[in-house]
Amino acid sequence: MGSLGGIEWETACTANRDNWEDRVPLHERAYGVEALDEPRYLTPVVRTDLAALAPFLPGSTVSGLEVCHLQCHIGTDTVSLARAGARVTGLDFSPSALASAAGLARRLGLAVEWVEADVLQARAAVSGEFDVVYTSIGTITWLPDLAQWASQVAALLRPGGTFFIRDGHPALYAVDEDAEGLQLRYPYFNRGQAQVWDEESTYIGDGKVAHTRTYQWAHPLSDIINSLIGAGLQILRLDEGTTLPWRFSSRMVEVPDGFAWPETERDLVPCTYTVIARKPPA
Repeated sequence: MGSLGGIEWETACTANRDNWEDRVPLHERAYGVEALDEPRYLTPVVRTDLAALAPFLPGSTVSGLEVCHLQCHIGTDTVSLARAGARVTGLDFSPSALASAAGLARRLGLAVEWVEADVLQARAAVSGEFDVVYTSIGTITWLPDLAQWASQVAALLRPGGTFFIRDGHPALYAVDEDAEGLQLRYPYFNRGQAQVWDEESTYIGDGKVAHTRTYQWAHPLSDIINSLIGAGLQILRLDEGTTLPWRFSSRMVEVPDGFAWPETERDLVPCTYTVIARKPPA
């Protein structure tokens, strides 16, 4: 259950990092990492995202492109991008997650550069410019300042480069995940306060975390789009979807590559949004 509270970013970021550090061994067991031992396997997240991104890329592929994956966690999607032929840099704030990701890449024989940094300081931490900046699923609700985030994205892209994000829809995050039917419970609009959570479990797998307190922020779809426009990016496409890669609510049912609301409710609330944007050519 969440409550609202004011918090300094440095304090919130430290608490969130401690929580994500605890998640690493739980997610190493729960993510099905062994599936990547199949040489042609890509995670369902990356398969879905590359299909959406392909029409906006030269040659309809990331192969041969420089890609920066922001908030990459334990790297399952990052190594999938590398396996698809991209030259990838993965960035995350959790040292344990990056150590796990680096070990996975070594085991699979894939070359990936890993950078430990707060995503709101990504430009200062990462060298070079990128053809694609990529982020997907469970990311920007952890950030209080979308203007700062979008400025980092824009600064990482080379002129003409493409930005991709797919994430949980802010309308979904307003829904009570424990209710017997679709019912609103949490803020849709951001009034500058963090939503405070104390939970021992994570969104997947068994086990408990020692650092239970986390901080997240509501971001309406308008704020997400306008932050990217404000950073100078051109919006190329906006899509909304009905399927998630994780079970947001116990009432969700399993469908190909994820989970969705029961069929009678599926058209009532979006589960994801996807935005593709471009940095104007020089």
